[in-house]
Amino acid sequence: QVQLVESGGGSVQPGGSLRLSCAASNAVFSILPIFWYRQAPGKERELVASITSGGLTQYKDSVKGRFTISRDNAQNTAFLQMNMLRPEDTAIYYCNMNKQLWGQGTQVTVSS
Repeated sequence: QVQLVESGGGSVQPGGSLRLSCAASNAVFSILPIFWYRQAPGKERELVASITSGGLTQYKDSVKGRFTISRDNAQNTAFLQMNMLRPEDTAIYYCNMNKQLWGQGTQVTVSS
């Protein structure tokens, strides 16, 4: 059974950076698309970024130019580099594989 484990969340001040990781327990990771979602308190879960197995990326408009999604298929790991963080980026961030398998989530808090 494949599992996804996120890490790298935390608390930062506005303008700061965090790098989230999503590690998969199975090499099937390398052939499937990966998605990063987030859910803020009282709001619906929303798609933030995606990356295909070949490395094509897409982003939510509000994070373009600030967030970068990437993957290392040899390590079965995906990343979300988040720069210039804003208070409105505060949420639980979830990794998703192939829109089927979810990780447990990692909290990101942006506050002064």
